Amino acid sequence: MTTLAQQQQALLAFLFDRPNGAAAQRLGKVADMAWLRGLQVYQANGHALARSALRAAYPVIAQMLGEPSFDALAVALWHAKPPTRGDVSQWGGSLAEFLQTHDSLTDAPYLADVALVEWALHRLASAADGDVDAGSFALLSEHDPTELDLVLSPGCAVLRSGWPVVSIVNAHRLGGPTLEQAGQLLRSGVAEDALVWRAHLRAQVRLAQPGEADLVCALLAGNTFGTALHQAPALLVDEWLPLAVQSGLLLGVSRTAPTSA
Repeated sequence: MTTLAQQQQALLAFLFDRPNGAAAQRLGKVADMAWLRGLQVYQANGHALARSALRAAYPVIAQMLGEPSFDALAVALWHAKPPTRGDVSQWGGSLAEFLQTHDSLTDAPYLADVALVEWALHRLASAADGDVDAGSFALLSEHDPTELDLVLSPGCAVLRSGWPVVSIVNAHRLGGPTLEQAGQLLRSGVAEDALVWRAHLRAQVRLAQPGEADLVCALLAGNTFGTALHQAPALLVDEWLPLAVQSGLLLGVSRTAPTSA
């Protein structure tokens, strides 16, 4: 292996491995101490980048943990799950899994689900709005639901949780409900299913209506509207359809493609 290749491998280990004593020793064999001190600056810059990127993706988690704890968490994740892509804004999707195994946060198990909602919102923030086909909604009155497919907003997702994740996220993001109200729901063990989608140039999140999570999950799995309705008996579909259209969750309707014999 060439000296350059050794330096490159040692550099990556130094930037991302922790502890980096072994990496520093390897670098010492191929670099002078002045370069080693320079690499320490690179590592410090990497930590600053990790804190900034993670704070942009998880502002609610950052508020809940406080700056010192969140900054330490960002650095720990940087070393445990380093970025694999050049765009660091796409790094951090593994935070929810990391939180589940973080020893110091075992008394706050709801944080992982909050992180899932925040990452879904972060991912959708840079996506494009879907195109609405207003004329296609006439198909709803012309055909049986079993013959129709619903076109949902791209990136739409349902996040089921045993915690009041929507209330927690919106209390911090929007101020409603209040933090006190969200805390009471948390202490009462209220479960909430989050519906996330993109519409009107921004990522959206709200509490799923009764039966709505079942319907959307069935639609996302490729089922027809009729089949999805059978899997969501609690949904008041006559109330849901106008809301879904007005909010940009539902973009259109299409005829179900015939299956080949």
